[in-house]
Amino acid sequence: MKLNLILFFAICLFFFSCDFPAEEKKQHIDDMAWVPSNTFKMGSNNQNASPAETPAHEVMIKGFWIDKTEVTNFQFKEFIEATNYITVAERKLDWEKLKQQLPEEIVKPHDSLFVPGSIVFIPPKQSINPTNPSLWFYWVAGANWKHPKGPKSNLNQRWDHPVVHIAYEDALAYADWKGKRLPTEAEWELAAQSNITNNPWENLGAKALSNTFQGVFPYKNTLKDGFLETSPVKYFPPNDLGVYDMIGNVWEWTSDWYNLSYYRNLDSTKPLDNPVGAVSFYDPFEPLNPKRVIKGGSFLCATDYCSNYRTSARLGSAIDTGISHVGFRCVKNK
Repeated sequence: MKLNLILFFAICLFFFSCDFPAEEKKQHIDDMAWVPSNTFKMGSNNQNASPAETPAHEVMIKGFWIDKTEVTNFQFKEFIEATNYITVAERKLDWEKLKQQLPEEIVKPHDSLFVPGSIVFIPPKQSINPTNPSLWFYWVAGANWKHPKGPKSNLNQRWDHPVVHIAYEDALAYADWKGKRLPTEAEWELAAQSNITNNPWENLGAKALSNTFQGVFPYKNTLKDGFLETSPVKYFPPNDLGVYDMIGNVWEWTSDWYNLSYYRNLDSTKPLDNPVGAVSFYDPFEPLNPKRVIKGGSFLCATDYCSNYRTSARLGSAIDTGISHVGFRCVKNK
């Protein structure tokens, strides 16, 4: 009898410690998908890849849960109502903090211009040379998650769209409230790679499979996918794990510092074990501006400008800045 009890408890311990696949764990967290432990190639050796995403390297990741969708406006509203949290875009600007990220010759703007706001995509009305983002990205006073295009805009018909104008600390605050965290870049990329062999997001054929920019960027969007800006979550098909919008719609925050040289300085002789990214940020084009990695592209990714349809694509975004095409999703350990 005693031996049978010992055997019973041993079997129970084995099953509870196993890394079960998504279909066996799905019943526990309905709004999240299980990403099984795996070893995969992160980054890219593609000739079209940017220097920041090369070379490809092997990574081992322990299984984790990931939100099936980007955090929506409705979900973020629940967080705000429960906590009275004020997002970065809604706060008065702190010049003493801001000037640390600017060249010394920059002087403080007039107080009338020094008001809360965020960066909004406003398409030009005619063809332009798409090399200067200041021609379509504008600082708009009063723009924030509740007013995505400025103080006169609202979230009508957008409650099931991903929340935007979210700075890095805003995403952290939400994740903490939910008992979750932001994904590492490696975790995010593994979840995004879990798809059919030929990535459908790279196939911009007869039927759009993600929310991206079609036409001539940035002024003429043909709306082939049906959307000028964000789209409802779950509108486009999910990947094999049941995860939506890993490519397109909005860029997504990860917890990794953005370091342009990080991949090139890795030891490629052995797989990295659950990497958390670079120890510090590095962007030679904006050396004073701390950035974290964002992944997945957005509704502004176009074949003639920002063709970030690759799951390996990565950009750095200033941690204290919200933009109208950046959102996030959360993860949690098992």
